[in-house]
Amino acid sequence: MPTPARHAPPYSSWMRYFSPTANHRRLGLVCLGVGMQQGVLPVVGPRALDHHVAVVVTRGRGWFSHGGRPPQPVAAPALLWLVPGVEHHYGPDPLTGWDECFVDFAGPAVAAYTDLGYVTPDRPLVPLGGTAGVQHVVDGIVRAARRGGPLLEVEAAAAVHGLLVALRYARAETSRHGDAVMDALARDALLPISVSEHAARLGMPLPQLRRAVRRSTGEGVKEYLLGIRLSRAKELLARTDLPVAGIARRVGYEDPAYFSRLFSRREGMAPVRFRAQQSVRGPVR
Repeated sequence: MPTPARHAPPYSSWMRYFSPTANHRRLGLVCLGVGMQQGVLPVVGPRALDHHVAVVVTRGRGWFSHGGRPPQPVAAPALLWLVPGVEHHYGPDPLTGWDECFVDFAGPAVAAYTDLGYVTPDRPLVPLGGTAGVQHVVDGIVRAARRGGPLLEVEAAAAVHGLLVALRYARAETSRHGDAVMDALARDALLPISVSEHAARLGMPLPQLRRAVRRSTGEGVKEYLLGIRLSRAKELLARTDLPVAGIARRVGYEDPAYFSRLFSRREGMAPVRFRAQQSVRGPVR
């Protein structure tokens, strides 16, 4: 008699977990696990973890409850943040299922990524505009896990940094309007004008500009502009013989003493010392 056909499992699952050492944790961020699952997956939780997990739903729909709140509908592409100590409970549609990938991670660097707005524990369900970049990073961690070897822990830790950046780029809220504001602000960053004048040039109220920059960079407008200005100043110090006063004017500061104080406070050394260390003379462009 023929052998009765077996029913295929309702879902497929692949995952690996890592055990980083104390030395690996000194890197600031470690990968604790990675996985890919497809189909009608089992419901997760309710449970709470002692580390962060990024769950990326790439196909399908389902539901997600966080912190004991009522379940919210989830539709791919979407990101679920599972954060330490907060109860979560989620699952795919019981008829159609969903596809997901996940990365478990931990480390003191997570606090900085949270302050910068890359990890959003107060917004645990995040709609995404796409997942191609995220899947590329996760695929890299999966390949490293399958390959194994002595470099695995460091390679996976480095990839978590890339994952957080990819997730930030993937947010659905990164609209053309938001990009246009940031592009225009970066283009005009070296002009010797105030933050209020930047807002006026962009045709938007100052509080709206502040919110847009905070949402995009995790920092204030002044900090964002200062970073652009100092990066350009460093290039000019390293590649030209322009006096510090001339460089200050080129990056938006009429008072060279004020520029030098800002530079020293941010970089830990005066402009002339930076020039002495990094100088590579070349043509001014």
